[in-house]
Amino acid sequence: MAQTEKPPTMLSHGDLPYPAGTLVEDTLSKRTGELHGVIEERTKEGNKLISQTAFLRPEGGGTEWDVPLKHVRPVENP
Repeated sequence: MAQTEKPPTMLSHGDLPYPAGTLVEDTLSKRTGELHGVIEERTKEGNKLISQTAFLRPEGGGTEWDVPLKHVRPVENP
């Protein structure tokens, strides 16, 4: 079986959809945390967006985790 080769990509900081420190929910794990960054993967040729990953940290500190940006939403105020 022939495998297709993945095109060369690059990583860079992406735009935050909400201000840094915004309390958001990771809808995959149902955890809440503060949004601290977004990393984008793009093709070197054509600059096509491949993926966006959000980096979250628990309120008050702790171990940061990552989740696809499409699974992050702001926490509703009660």
